[in-house]
Amino acid sequence: MIKPSRVPPIVRRLGWVSFFTDAGSEMIYPLLPALLLSFGGTAVWLGAMEGIAEGLSALVKWRIGPVVDRAARKKPLILGGYLVATLARPLISLTTAGWHVIVLRSIDRIGKGLRGVPRDALVAESVERESLATAFAFHRMMDNAGSVLGPIVAFTLLRALELPIRVVIALAVIPGLISCGVLLFGVTEAPRPDLAEEPVTTNDEPRTRTALPRAVHRYLLVVALFTLGASADSFLLLRAVELGMSAAWAPLLWLALSGAKAASNMPGGWLADRVGRKRTLVAAWLLYAAFYAAAPYVTSPLAFAAIVVAYGAYYGLAEGSERALLAEQAPPAMRGRAFGAMHAVTGLAVLPANLLFGLLYARHVALAFGVSAAFAAGAAVLLLVVVKEHQPPPESATLLA
Repeated sequence: MIKPSRVPPIVRRLGWVSFFTDAGSEMIYPLLPALLLSFGGTAVWLGAMEGIAEGLSALVKWRIGPVVDRAARKKPLILGGYLVATLARPLISLTTAGWHVIVLRSIDRIGKGLRGVPRDALVAESVERESLATAFAFHRMMDNAGSVLGPIVAFTLLRALELPIRVVIALAVIPGLISCGVLLFGVTEAPRPDLAEEPVTTNDEPRTRTALPRAVHRYLLVVALFTLGASADSFLLLRAVELGMSAAWAPLLWLALSGAKAASNMPGGWLADRVGRKRTLVAAWLLYAAFYAAAPYVTSPLAFAAIVVAYGAYYGLAEGSERALLAEQAPPAMRGRAFGAMHAVTGLAVLPANLLFGLLYARHVALAFGVSAAFAAGAAVLLLVVVKEHQPPPESATLLA
């Protein structure tokens, strides 16, 4: 049993902020293909939307890191990111062309880029070292739970109340505003004790604090290798439909996968805090490799759906341990840059990773899954060899009230 003190109030409230934000986002995201269909060229618009939006988000994450490290408070940056996304999303209901959707979706992702890095840095400094993975896992659990609620709300509004798609998209502003309210009034950030103690660097002094440590570079290199071989989970839905699953069941499979992620997050974080973050992340990547190696040889749609849901355990093992391991590698005063670099690396790798998988999938399904499995297994071995778990100095973790 995880003690309540393992997840302090500030982390729990940040979790609720993400829960409502993701619920609003997932109310909209499944409806975008249908909206774009009315403009024509759906596939082209979808590809452009995801490529441009995620690229801009990755760039913002990269640049926001140093700002986070210099800022006296992280909450204004986090609030700004959530507000940008909350106000941009409902405007999609007013669009009349595909490029309008691309612009607003990009603004939404820019908001995500603004908030993600300072939020992760705030979580890292809000808990004791031995609870890092549990704290991150709790946050990811709440985020994944929001991913379950959002499509259910959208389906209910569309089917039970028979509201038009554009009205449902506009109503997504409500959970977004709730999340901003929880953040504004419910999250209290303590002053940073390390900011006053940090020496001022002049032009004549060596700039030893500007470059991330080599340990962080090695870790990010391994994460990049894994990400380049990882494909979007939407390919799993495609495979399930190709095997004979009715398209009407695909959203339910997506919901079940999100539910499996949320259910496994806290056990995964608990495990990482007790047996080691590196070991847990290695296990997660090996599980990913095993799933992808076996996936093309499962031909029953029901059996494939079952292993897709079981595959959600990979996220439970990986999401908390991945962030906690990075927090260990980076000095407290450089965690903003470290998280910014990780988010940027993974964000920039999304497009080539999915292009590679898509090209290989079109040639041979087993080849695509096999290459992804090889990337994951190789990254797991490399993680064992080149990344060490460090014991940070006592001041690296500050428990906030």
